[in-house]
Amino acid sequence: MTTMGAGMDGQVGRRRGALLAATALAAALALTGCGAGDRGAQDSAGSAAEAPAANGGEAGRDAAAGAPEGAGAGAPDLRVDQRAIIYTGTMRVQVNDVDSAAREAAAVATRAGGFVGGDQRRSADADAVAELELRVPAAKFTGVVEEIAKLGRQQNREINTQDVTEETVDLDARITSQRARVDSARRLLARATSITDLVSLENELGRREADLASLEAKKRRLADLTALSTITVSLAGPAAKATEEEAETGFLVGLRGGWKAFVASMTVLLTVLGALLPWLVAFGVPLGVLLVVLRRRRRSPALVATVSAPPPVPATRSAP
Repeated sequence: MTTMGAGMDGQVGRRRGALLAATALAAALALTGCGAGDRGAQDSAGSAAEAPAANGGEAGRDAAAGAPEGAGAGAPDLRVDQRAIIYTGTMRVQVNDVDSAAREAAAVATRAGGFVGGDQRRSADADAVAELELRVPAAKFTGVVEEIAKLGRQQNREINTQDVTEETVDLDARITSQRARVDSARRLLARATSITDLVSLENELGRREADLASLEAKKRRLADLTALSTITVSLAGPAAKATEEEAETGFLVGLRGGWKAFVASMTVLLTVLGALLPWLVAFGVPLGVLLVVLRRRRRSPALVATVSAPPPVPATRSAP
């Protein structure tokens, strides 16, 4: 009986141990699941908190992109003074004294740091006209135009601009590339070992240097046009007529133009005829007299031969 009781007590102990182990495992699994859930919730909260921040950053970048120019440190520099612009202008001003106004216009250009590139004068009366070509710095272009307009009564003005920034940048790139090609040809020429290679490389080097010189000349021309603007000024006297007349059309205008052309043609024809008439008189009259004399001499022997010839004698017939 004692042995059986001891066996039963051992089985009960083992069952209790197994039950405790199962309970401990279940508790551990439950704690693990709770920790995972808490970490998932924290991750979700962190993601939700980061999303507005990201949206706020994108919104900030969009706002910076739409902000006025110059508000941000990385805004592009689009100032006009950073571009290559050619300014040209033509204007006509009616003045009382053409010579005095021309001197004043030249003085205005000189004070602005420019010079007079051309000066043409026509007549010296009330219908006198002076045409000046002024070269002034681009920064003083507008001021010089306004000062010249105050010399008299402005009749017309035309201002033109040409942006050559892209052409200037392209020329710079081409010049840099061409200089590299010239240097390469010079290095190859220095290492030439035969007469054939030497002649070929010299020709290639000359061609490349000529292309480089042409590009540099274009660059200097553009630099001159952008640095100094051109103003063509016409100073007209009180009685000078306007150079630009309104275009007329119609049948009468065409008829008038055709009549003028006909009169001009007849004038030219009569002028040529008048120039040739002395020569015709000097050489034509003696030549005509000579031709008449020669023609009469040719006719005279024929008449004499006809009169002096005896009449033909009829031939006699012999009797049968």
